[in-house]
Amino acid sequence: MSEKNHQPAWLQQYIESPSKRQELYKRTLLVVVFSQIFGGAGLAAGITVGSLLAREMLGSDSLAGAPIALFTLGSAAAALIVGRLSQRFSRRLGLGAGFITGGIGAIGVVAAAVMNNVFLLFASLFIYGAGTATNLQARYAGTDMANASQRAKAVSIALVSTTFGAVAGPNLVGVMGRFAEGIGIPPLAGPFILAAAAYILAGLVLMIMLRPDPLVVAKAIMEATNKKEGHVPDRGEASTDRRGIVIGAMVMILTQIVMVAIMTMTPVHMEHHGHGLKDVGLVIGIHIGAMYLPSLLTGVLVDKIGRPIMAIASGLTLLAAGLLSGLTSGESMPLLIIALALLGLGWNFGLISGTALIVDATTPSTRAKTQGTVDVFIALAGASGGVLSGMVAANFSYSALSLAGGFLSLLLLPAIIWSRDKKNSSKAA
Repeated sequence: MSEKNHQPAWLQQYIESPSKRQELYKRTLLVVVFSQIFGGAGLAAGITVGSLLAREMLGSDSLAGAPIALFTLGSAAAALIVGRLSQRFSRRLGLGAGFITGGIGAIGVVAAAVMNNVFLLFASLFIYGAGTATNLQARYAGTDMANASQRAKAVSIALVSTTFGAVAGPNLVGVMGRFAEGIGIPPLAGPFILAAAAYILAGLVLMIMLRPDPLVVAKAIMEATNKKEGHVPDRGEASTDRRGIVIGAMVMILTQIVMVAIMTMTPVHMEHHGHGLKDVGLVIGIHIGAMYLPSLLTGVLVDKIGRPIMAIASGLTLLAAGLLSGLTSGESMPLLIIALALLGLGWNFGLISGTALIVDATTPSTRAKTQGTVDVFIALAGASGGVLSGMVAANFSYSALSLAGGFLSLLLLPAIIWSRDKKNSSKAA
């Protein structure tokens, strides 16, 4: 039996043909785009009204950050499971199962609102977090077949496609609220009806259309290359540039903490200053648009001028967002819009540069598992930001919260400088 016959014919064609790999790369990105449009709509519901629903049911601002904390904790658990399912079986199975689980959680949130059951609300928000984790991990699927010079662009295409659903979601808050009220459901639970349908559709798109699976093909190509070169990696070798993983994770974790902390309390802060749901939907919609819409340009910049420079740009942009949201009046819609747009943009710079650093530092044999583990820490960071945001805002002020978040983002600068110094020292040695 020849070496070719060790792999099925459909897989062998991708091993042998670079043009077939590029075809699969483009097809994978198209499927990811479709799924992310739905996924973005599902993600937006919890961000926009989660804190308001909890405040209404609990009657207290101090726990208004609990919903985002819970679904980010849920996303931490889901990130680990989705990463391991993807590594062991396929991206298709891991991502599809994650989105569908998130949809089930959204259905639970609606049921909790109808029954006014806080315990069911918290449990359902935890499960709903699976959709958040999967929405984030889907960005990796596009990188599996990408060349080194295409990786940030692949991430950016996945993120920008999320914009369509993520921006539409908050602006449908009023519509879904009226729809929910018309069928006897509390208005604030309305967006979660949209989230349930959106997440389940995203899961079905991936389950049905992500064939052949890009991670399966990427692993087969790596194994064939190793055999051809007579190279058999050690168990720990497939790993990797650990420094690259640490720095990439640090960039994404810090940006997530700052973004979630400020974003979580913005709807409550706006409500305290007389803004209605329509205004909240507009500000959060623009914020989410800034998180995803600039992605194509960001991806090009990350690939062209480098991951470290864009990570530093992330820290400076988040600082500007924290200063503006902390020092501006809560009545000023234009300044709130600018501050939250900068917050989204800083997160975008950090996520794409950090993701590219992680992909650069891993190989297909361990990539999905490593990505899942990193996303666990990102989710835990978001959960921490969500919990602390409510406490800080209740005991101090929204301004104090925003300023603290802005200054926290400055920690990115010494981390990136340290990483570059270490890299240069290694090259010199």
